[in-house]
Amino acid sequence: MIVLGIETSCDETGVALYCTERGLLAQALHSQIAMHEHFGGVVPELASRDHVRRVLPLTEQVLAQAGCTLDALDAVAYTAGPGLVGALLVGAATAAALARSLDIPAIGVHHLEGHLLSPLLSSDPPAFPFVALLVSGGHTQLLEVAGVGSYRLLGETLDDAAGEAFDKSAKLLELGYPGGPAIAALAAQGRPGRFSLPRPMLHSGELDFSFSGLKTAVLIAARAGLPDEAARADLAWEVQEAITEVLAAKAVAAVARTGANRLVVAGGVSANRRLRERLEQARARDGFAVHFPELELCTDNGAMIALVGALRLSGAMQGATPVRSFEVRPRWPLAELAAVGTGAT
Repeated sequence: MIVLGIETSCDETGVALYCTERGLLAQALHSQIAMHEHFGGVVPELASRDHVRRVLPLTEQVLAQAGCTLDALDAVAYTAGPGLVGALLVGAATAAALARSLDIPAIGVHHLEGHLLSPLLSSDPPAFPFVALLVSGGHTQLLEVAGVGSYRLLGETLDDAAGEAFDKSAKLLELGYPGGPAIAALAAQGRPGRFSLPRPMLHSGELDFSFSGLKTAVLIAARAGLPDEAARADLAWEVQEAITEVLAAKAVAAVARTGANRLVVAGGVSANRRLRERLEQARARDGFAVHFPELELCTDNGAMIALVGALRLSGAMQGATPVRSFEVRPRWPLAELAAVGTGAT
């Protein structure tokens, strides 16, 4: 079965082809970072318009790379949520039109499920079950994953997510967008000792997160004055240390609490080098396996959407019908997936 995946939830247009027999056939991605960085964040209307310009040329590019034609497709998967409503509608409308013209099923995929299962596309895919640390944009969650569609929430952020903490801290330090890579780049020049930021809920005994207090502490430190570039670098170093220390500690605690022997880290923040270092150290110390997606699969991408669409449709292909309508869900809790079933329309 060959599935075309379309991702347009925010500021990246991703298209990919996934085959259940041969794996990932081709993928293409266009990032809107250069367009949005002037505004210090994503402008939804500009994002939607750019998706309209990019999605069909990227689809043609992916088909050409794979040596595949539209009539070879068995289904089209698209990101149905969560995300920016206008951006989601671009991908959903494109997928629905393609699916109806080809008389094949379309399936709305949960964006976070895409990130959660993206390590299955890596060269060293994890086996089920595993604990997952999902750190993507406005979401920070710990989940126990028994299989496709079988997820138990262990903990989540009570306010700001880790990605938001990076972005807001970067803005306070007058760095570029997106904040995570900007903080990491400046932190590489920083040194410990000048600043001491809180590690929210680090010793709470719970698996929930909170990063709003950290953001406030960064604001206070920045307003107190950063006399030179070295001071800014030292504060960036401490921001990265604080966020990654909490993420790693909670993830290791979740592994211990569940008795799991595998940890999967997925989402944009999973590309952070310091977070990977901390978890590799914990792996060596405690003896569990750690799986990260390749860097190109950490960001939003069409490959993860095509994969989830194929996984969800492969067991229900006989009952899947051609698409007649579509919907998007800008707010879609991951916990609702069990009630959604395959999501095929």
